[in-house]
Amino acid sequence: MASGENLFTDYLVLHPSEAGYLDLLRIFYSSDLEKRDFFDTPVEDRLRGLRGRWLIFVSVVMQKVFFRLKNPMAKIGSNVENWMNYPTCNGGYGRLFWNIFTGNVVRPDSSSAVYTSMIGSLDTRVDLDSNNRVNDERYGPALSVMAAKIAYENEAFVKTAVNDHWQMEFLGFFNFWNEYEEQHSTQVIMFQDKKVDPDLIMVAFRGTSPFDADDWITDLNLSWYELEGVGRLHAGFQKALGLHKDKGWPKEIETASGTKQFAYYTIREKLREILSQNKNAKFMVTGHSLGGALAILFPAILSLHEEKWLLDRMEGVYTFGQPRVGDEKFGEFMKEKLKRYNVKYCRYVYANDVVPRLPYDDKTLMFKHFGHCLYFNSLYQGQVLEEEPNKNYFSVLYVLPKVLNSVFELTRSFILPLARGKEYREGLPEIMFRMVGLVIPGLSNHGPQDYVNLTRLGYFLPESTEMQGSKLD
Repeated sequence: MASGENLFTDYLVLHPSEAGYLDLLRIFYSSDLEKRDFFDTPVEDRLRGLRGRWLIFVSVVMQKVFFRLKNPMAKIGSNVENWMNYPTCNGGYGRLFWNIFTGNVVRPDSSSAVYTSMIGSLDTRVDLDSNNRVNDERYGPALSVMAAKIAYENEAFVKTAVNDHWQMEFLGFFNFWNEYEEQHSTQVIMFQDKKVDPDLIMVAFRGTSPFDADDWITDLNLSWYELEGVGRLHAGFQKALGLHKDKGWPKEIETASGTKQFAYYTIREKLREILSQNKNAKFMVTGHSLGGALAILFPAILSLHEEKWLLDRMEGVYTFGQPRVGDEKFGEFMKEKLKRYNVKYCRYVYANDVVPRLPYDDKTLMFKHFGHCLYFNSLYQGQVLEEEPNKNYFSVLYVLPKVLNSVFELTRSFILPLARGKEYREGLPEIMFRMVGLVIPGLSNHGPQDYVNLTRLGYFLPESTEMQGSKLD
């Protein structure tokens, strides 16, 4: 039993680094996997049926692959990002060629306000939608998706975007500690929008970085811990938010100057401090991908700790391409809490995006979404659904439609800016990403481009109009 598991009455924890090649084969036939070092659970013969064992096999193998690729991915990612930033740092392609010719090339500085991440290179937009008016029904989603997008960037970039482009107040950029991974793995930005009434505090969690193997390992790990009265929750997401090895989720922790900060506890303290100075202010949390999972997990732990004062000040949770976080019991727990405190939960899913369809919704693993899905197709037509179509992604019936949809999206890249304006122009990195989608349909749907577009161009079909942005029933 690894450190921390004894805090929970029920759990399933995978340790891929402990799995040898024979262990991978044993997944399919062994009746006592709980005796293996890589598979930790208090329940005997937990996996029944081939499908559950196959999912565990895929999870363990993929995590081992990403662990081996960790350093190469980091190096490739760094080189690709630097290469993509050379034109910007040198004043454009023309100036870059001149600097190469004269030997005065400016090397990109990853901490500068003009340096963009891979996500930022896919969608270079920084300004908010000029057609979006403060306090209208589109303002929350539009601001949230842009906050979730710039959360991928460095502190200088974020501060410039918030202060100069958005005319809002930058409150902080945080790099939080993960006690299980023993590294800083969770990034969060906070800012205040004083143009709305009441004032709005935004908390945006960074999502999965394309070349960060640890982020992918967290997403692929099917481990879970059961919290009493709450349900079974994804272990990796809990660890990223601030789960303690020896204490679990204590209501309060002791902090000292210079000690490592944990996401949940530090954000909660910051919100207490800021909101106490403005009795009318509200706050909102958002995130894309992994960031969306952390965004909805944050109010879950607030509810666990009965933080009524903070929950009363919470305006909403907006997530984009969010993976599944917990089981059906967790969903019922959250629906009751969000309804009690009148917190809006909007979970946006674009087309065939693969991430909202993970982890697998399976009887063995029991990961499920809850609440309404705000689903948009490739025409940016929206519907309010209980679950996104093809909820587990791998259905054979959807293979051809997904490929055809990817072809349409690639074609649309050249048509949309002509029809809607230059702000919808897609650069070479995004077009190349669209081409990857021809091979792996749904992967390119996970990028920020379409999620920003659906908040600007999207509209709900007539039968769903009245439910746009609605509170949970």
